[in-house]
Amino acid sequence: MVKTFLDGAYSHESGQPAKAYYDAWADTYDEEQAANGYVTPRRCAAALAAASTERGAPILDLGCGTGLSGVALRAAGFSTIDGWDPSAEMLRRAEVRNIYRVLRQIEPDRPLSAHTGAYAAIVAVGVFSRGLAPPEALDLCLNFLPNGGFFCFSLNDYSMKDRAYEGRVNEMVDCGAARVVSREYGDHIKTRALGATVYVLKKA
Repeated sequence: MVKTFLDGAYSHESGQPAKAYYDAWADTYDEEQAANGYVTPRRCAAALAAASTERGAPILDLGCGTGLSGVALRAAGFSTIDGWDPSAEMLRRAEVRNIYRVLRQIEPDRPLSAHTGAYAAIVAVGVFSRGLAPPEALDLCLNFLPNGGFFCFSLNDYSMKDRAYEGRVNEMVDCGAARVVSREYGDHIKTRALGATVYVLKKA
């Protein structure tokens, strides 16, 4: 049986190894995900569209990869999208789609930085999982947003098993930093029978 990149996607370590993994995967990423029924980008875009009427306000697509999430956001009517990702090769593929206002390569071992209020919403599809973004990165994303800004992200089945992710979400809500606009469990990667919970939070 031929091993694919998707087979190892949830077992690599965080930081530089993950960056190198996605660099190597970039040229076949779209095709492999399409063949396996990867639907989370579309689910996240639909969830944000249901929550927000601001279609022209700037959105940050965090961990944008090759731009599948940007395509879904554009199809949902959002027109001003920036993409950030650690992988230079993934960003190269995203650039040719011509849907992003700005593309930025970020370093996995350095804190993210942006002006508070620069984005009306942040979307992070498939970002918060073992070997990628840790639970505390949820707080960083919320801090980028103005009061009333939306934070849409997914937690797949593996992330939900690690109680630190959902626990951090609950802490942000319990302390009044954000409220849950929507939370829906559904398909993530259909051929692997993987699911994901899509959240939309609104910053208080």
